[in-house]
Amino acid sequence: MVEKPIYLIQVNNIEEPLKYVASSCSILETLENANIQVSYQCREGFCGACRAKLLNGSTQYSNEPLAFVREGDILLCCSKPLSDITIELPE
Repeated sequence: MVEKPIYLIQVNNIEEPLKYVASSCSILETLENANIQVSYQCREGFCGACRAKLLNGSTQYSNEPLAFVREGDILLCCSKPLSDITIELPE
């Protein structure tokens, strides 16, 4: 059996990095499981409410978002890390 990698998510205002396990649906789900408040609405990449800055690392979208995403930003509801990442949540 092949083990799925566990990546770390470092959030700008949280001391300890979070563990992202491959069974999570998205980065948003991992943040919610850690009781971190994140703005969101659609959970499918339509609205862009869950936008965050990707400061380090790489991600991929499970489905291509319809919302406009600026370079350097990601939508937390439909993205998964491909490596350890550092993100900055909006204030």
